[in-house]
Amino acid sequence: QVRLVESGGGVVQAGGSLRLSCVGSVSGLSLYTMAWYRQCPGKQRELVASITSVGNTNYAESVEGRFTISRDNAKNTAYLQMNSLRPEDTAVYYCNARRLSTTGRTLNDYWGQGTQVTVSS
Repeated sequence: QVRLVESGGGVVQAGGSLRLSCVGSVSGLSLYTMAWYRQCPGKQRELVASITSVGNTNYAESVEGRFTISRDNAKNTAYLQMNSLRPEDTAVYYCNARRLSTTGRTLNDYWGQGTQVTVSS
């Protein structure tokens, strides 16, 4: 059974920092694109940041310059360092691992259970 387990969420004041971690039990996780999504109540899940198997990163405009995604393939772990947090960053954050074929077709797509991040003003 494939599992992605997030940790590191919590309550922080505006301007503070949190570091989310996502540990995967997926074999060959180094071949996957890892991503963090978030979802606020009543809203659609949105992409926050992603990192490919070769380390290319992509960020939502709203977090550019404040959040940093990274990965440690030896530990099967992806991270999201979140600095200068704002109340609007409050959401459930989900880890995603996705493997694509050479033609871009999704081969595997896994999600974690989510971790709550609350930023107080």
